[in-house]
Amino acid sequence: MNPEPQVPVIPLREAPGERAAWGKPARVVFAWAAVELLLVRNPWQVSSRLRVWALRKFGAEIGRGVVFRPDTRVKFPWNLKIGDDCWVGEGVWFHNQDRIEIGHDVVVSQQTMLTTGSHRHRKDMALVTRPIIVEDGAWITSRCLITGGVTIGRSARIAPMTVVSVDVPAGSEAVGQELRLRGPRFR
Repeated sequence: MNPEPQVPVIPLREAPGERAAWGKPARVVFAWAAVELLLVRNPWQVSSRLRVWALRKFGAEIGRGVVFRPDTRVKFPWNLKIGDDCWVGEGVWFHNQDRIEIGHDVVVSQQTMLTTGSHRHRKDMALVTRPIIVEDGAWITSRCLITGGVTIGRSARIAPMTVVSVDVPAGSEAVGQELRLRGPRFR
């Protein structure tokens, strides 16, 4: 009987650090963390205007008429651009180690996560980032996951709990989170 080959483990102690994506000095990143906790994530802070003001002060480009609900998270506001008249629901998480650009009249509903970062999972777990673009009029419904490198087309609709890892054409509707095994992690 032949023993199965040993599957490798990447030593995380040797993985490149996360600061590569900061884009600002540590003092700015730490100041943002405090402001985010008090003014953006805080569910008791009810003012959308105050949240938008704080995000703008730290470099976010946010248009007019944007409603930014409580209990949201923004990793790096200087990597966020939101057009006019958008709605951002409770618990939305912009994990934007790269640029996230959202057009006008876009809805990002509750508990959705947009993440631009991943890792070189076959080599050294180094951070890899790719931007996300959400075009005008799109609606990302509740509890979706949008991964880096995708564009969600104009007026597209993403159904609840959908995982988006490929581009979504304009005017279309995307749904699902089908699991597919792609083969071994280490090739």
